[in-house]
Amino acid sequence: MALKATVFKATLNIADMDRHYYADHHLTIARHPSETDERMMVRLLAFALNANESLEFCRGLSTDDEADLWQKDLTGHIEHWIEVGLPEEDRIRKACNRADKVTLYCYGGRAVPVWWEKHQQRLMRHENLKVFVLAAEDTAALANLAARSMNLQVNIQDGEVSLSDDQGVVSLTPELRL
Repeated sequence: MALKATVFKATLNIADMDRHYYADHHLTIARHPSETDERMMVRLLAFALNANESLEFCRGLSTDDEADLWQKDLTGHIEHWIEVGLPEEDRIRKACNRADKVTLYCYGGRAVPVWWEKHQQRLMRHENLKVFVLAAEDTAALANLAARSMNLQVNIQDGEVSLSDDQGVVSLTPELRL
């Protein structure tokens, strides 16, 4: 019998001073059985950093031809493809060919520098790609905020991100690599 996704509800109160974007988003997030709280919360962070009315979560882990998040125009054209983790270079290349803009949020502790060293030269060829690295201690702290029902205040200013709820505050700064 196949395991089913776990459903999480999140309300994000976003105040992004860098983009002058201020909105509340009520989200339903399906966490794949093989997905960790850390990965799910990095997807939620990626949503907050790129939030707009047409950004949506995709099937992610369960399909190879969809992003973790994407923004499409009214014709179905992919304007922004967002990935989290340490994907293979061919997946990123396909995303860069299908979308106007691709953003990758890398996390994974000690595996990140190894992955970056292996893929850096080939990734630099893609003009529509941005790569951010998240520190392991930051993503671990994000995972601690995971709950079936979340109400998070997200403040973004000068590249610094602060996520807070009743339990505490997590501050982090995604490092732009490319």
